Amino acid sequence: MKFQDHFSNQAAEYAQARPTYPVALFDELTRLAPSRGLAWDAGTGNGQAAVALAAHFQRVIATEPSAAQLAAATPHARVVYVQSAELAPTLRDRTVDLVTVAQAVHWFDRPKFYAEVERVLRPGGVVALWSYWLCRVTPEIDRVVDHFYRETTGPYWPPERMHVENRYRDLEFPFAELPFPPLVITREWTADELVAFLGTWSAVDRYRQARNEDPLPALAVELKPLWGESRRTVSWEMFGRIGRVRL
Repeated sequence: MKFQDHFSNQAAEYAQARPTYPVALFDELTRLAPSRGLAWDAGTGNGQAAVALAAHFQRVIATEPSAAQLAAATPHARVVYVQSAELAPTLRDRTVDLVTVAQAVHWFDRPKFYAEVERVLRPGGVVALWSYWLCRVTPEIDRVVDHFYRETTGPYWPPERMHVENRYRDLEFPFAELPFPPLVITREWTADELVAFLGTWSAVDRYRQARNEDPLPALAVELKPLWGESRRTVSWEMFGRIGRVRL
């Protein structure tokens, strides 16, 4: 399967506008991992998860197929960035304690990736895949965001988006499954910050390319009277799959 690049065109915006993940997620994954030596973050994007993992692990290998995303990635002394898709060619067999994929496994050639996970994870090693659902603010604002998602950009979502809509429950997962913790991402944002985040959606880029126009200005006009001048709490329900390699 050829790498499908849905984010290079907005790599800089992705780095600035996407929310980071809760500290509690990385605390739990570190607790589950057999040791804190080596983690692999696949599909790292701008390195959000990789840098968070570096607070817990001695070394993190972060792979990402998009050169534009890697150019926008956050440097860290314990993170090594490698341009690669589903494979980790620099990692030796049975050396990795934790493999993570944040917001990306639905784009992967998963059989290929899972075979690589089986190769690199040490006995008792852990693999974690996660994403999050549409942001929630207030019922009135949520209706605008939902309409933008389903109607305005709906025809432009790649088919792999269905895995996110299904909360990853439909993904094949050949590992001994562990519970995914109940987690919510929260941020205090302005309306402009929310619009910037929505602009990082792959469907927005596809809309622009197909129609030669930007859907964000009209969205901002609709949102701002509902939002007001103050910051509001924006939340995202997280979901995912965690497992151990089968011995």
